[in-house]
Amino acid sequence: MGTFFHPITLATDTGSETVEALADTGSTFTTLPSALLERLGVQPHRTIRLRLADGRVQERPVGRVHAQLNGVDDEILCVFGTEDSVPTIGAHTLETFLLGVDPDRHRLVPVEGWWA
Repeated sequence: MGTFFHPITLATDTGSETVEALADTGSTFTTLPSALLERLGVQPHRTIRLRLADGRVQERPVGRVHAQLNGVDDEILCVFGTEDSVPTIGAHTLETFLLGVDPDRHRLVPVEGWWA
């Protein structure tokens, strides 16, 4: 199993930007540096608690932004990360776009949603 980066495009009324982000199924939400989100005019709408890999807990702002992955557009929740945060595509975004991770070929792949 390996890690890989995949492009994600964020779009707002003030512009758009594409970044290479780590596909990270262990992260709940997509995270991008705060400066990038602020430059695009994304406004936080609440603060959430997140547990870090080292066990610490941080409170971080989260906002809504339109994103494009694999040719599909949708709205996602995005955590305002620190300036040294590695951009990540988290599980919530992957589920929103009905995408799974193919760790062998280092790509995102379409999956079916579940309806119980």
